Amino acid sequence: MTPTAPLFVPGHRPERFAKAAASGADAVIIDLEDAVPPEEKAAARANAAAAQLEGIPVLVRINPAGTPWHAEDLVALAESDLAGILLPKAENPVTIEGMRRMIGAMDVIALIESARGLAAAREIAAGGVAGLGFGSLDYAADLGCAHTRQALLLARSELVLASRLAGIGAPIDGVTAAIGDDALTEDDARHAAELGFGGKLLIHPRQVAPALRGFAPSAAEVEWAGKVMAAGGGGAVSVDGMMIDAPVRMRAERILARAR
Repeated sequence: MTPTAPLFVPGHRPERFAKAAASGADAVIIDLEDAVPPEEKAAARANAAAAQLEGIPVLVRINPAGTPWHAEDLVALAESDLAGILLPKAENPVTIEGMRRMIGAMDVIALIESARGLAAAREIAAGGVAGLGFGSLDYAADLGCAHTRQALLLARSELVLASRLAGIGAPIDGVTAAIGDDALTEDDARHAAELGFGGKLLIHPRQVAPALRGFAPSAAEVEWAGKVMAAGGGGAVSVDGMMIDAPVRMRAERILARAR
């Protein structure tokens, strides 16, 4: 299942692991990549392998294929009790096949962060991953485009479509870099939900609550969905002047599932 509000925590700061777990996030991502300087990589890897957080899934973002730390990350984490691994800079399904031989059945979430990654997204999604994530900042840097909703609409829509075609969970959207702007975090999450994303990567505990609000349906949506489901499931009926048939009932069911 796609986590709605997974929170990153630097792997070389183990004193922050418990705080991340208590933040209200529905998963903790221990980061071995961007947040960790080279001289701290080994310590971060050891901390991730030994992490024990009760009551919350723990994932680890490893270093990308082609870096000096990638293989060592996989070896260290192969026998750990993790919920999954995030592979950054995912571009080639063959890389994921190689990971599988090392980590077995552990879930892999492939982060799409480049033009090559997006071009291969459907193949990657169909290649045995548990889900896709969007590294929107890296993607924008790779293309030289603005980090705006309009510029990133095609990429976001493609990840939703690739996930649906592969029959895997809805993808996870990228971060909101402005950690002090709760309204923006909530609005970004709502935009992602409208496109079909199932969650959003978070970089600070204060982003958890606004992200969850953004993915939650409004009270009006819940009320409407309840009326639709109460109207029964046979044929087309009218609810508040709107024709209700099977696709509309499906939308209502999804709204109520999100509310729960």
